[in-house]
Amino acid sequence: MEYEASANRYEGMEYRRCGRSGIKLPAISLGLWQNFGDGDDFSRNEEIILHAFDRGITCFDLANNYGPPPGSAETNFGRIFKRNLKPYRDEILIASKAGYPMWEGPYGDWGSRKYLVASCDQSLRRMGLDYVDIFYSHRYDPHTPLEETMQALDYIVRSGRALYAALSNYPVEQFVRAAGILRDLGTPCLAHQIRYSMLVRETGDSLFGAQRDEGVGCISFSPLAQGLLTGKYLDGIPEGSRASRHGSLSEDFITENIEKVRALNELAQHRGQTLAEMAIAWQLTDNRVTSVLVGVSSKEQLTDNLSALDNRNFSTEESGRIEEILDR
Repeated sequence: MEYEASANRYEGMEYRRCGRSGIKLPAISLGLWQNFGDGDDFSRNEEIILHAFDRGITCFDLANNYGPPPGSAETNFGRIFKRNLKPYRDEILIASKAGYPMWEGPYGDWGSRKYLVASCDQSLRRMGLDYVDIFYSHRYDPHTPLEETMQALDYIVRSGRALYAALSNYPVEQFVRAAGILRDLGTPCLAHQIRYSMLVRETGDSLFGAQRDEGVGCISFSPLAQGLLTGKYLDGIPEGSRASRHGSLSEDFITENIEKVRALNELAQHRGQTLAEMAIAWQLTDNRVTSVLVGVSSKEQLTDNLSALDNRNFSTEESGRIEEILDR
């Protein structure tokens, strides 16, 4: 059956100005970091992406190395886009990134002009696109002059491969330098992606002021701390979870934070929310965050995340209780 987007797709979503740009981002964006590779269920992924668009999510976040294998998330997204979303191209923001290992040899990693331009071209071919809306330098490269990396982003935009340049995972000092270089080149930085959640706040504390001063939007990723704020680890490490697969969520991190998670879960229940809903809602009360980037493995999980939009008001007592828990 031919896909037709919901006529009410924008009604339940909030759109926030991204820095000093003309772009607005949905309060919640969809990331394809996990669960969209070749080993995952294509039909399920198609259902997730179309449900996201039907609920007002207009920003889809990818990178060259997302999969596994690397590149497969872009290929699969491209198939879904061509089958369903191509008529809505002008309503959608598609982002990609380059900065992590992608191919063999000395030119398939980090932040050289050679790597970034080649990677952008490869991403466009995989997704079947003429351009991406946002192209990111995925991480700061200490081995390449920052001027070269920023000049590559400027070239990518000026050549029509992307509409906006952005940064991800940059330490505050390098972020300020990079944003200044891009501004001087005439291709201002649109946004900066940072790892930020109730349990990982240090990055945001150091960067929020710099992002505001530079007029750059903030997109937070891993808002659920790689799943720890979903509540699935309250009774131990379940089989099939990231921690059980020795992924990015370590047992040490779980051990260090599990009592905080239990206390937060209790508060969420009092608020009539799941822990995941409350964790996302907590970020959405912060006007320094432009968009919260979520990753999901099912349509139902996405619906749960989007429910955070329905209850974003925290009483003074609740906010104080959260700070008390997090400061333990």
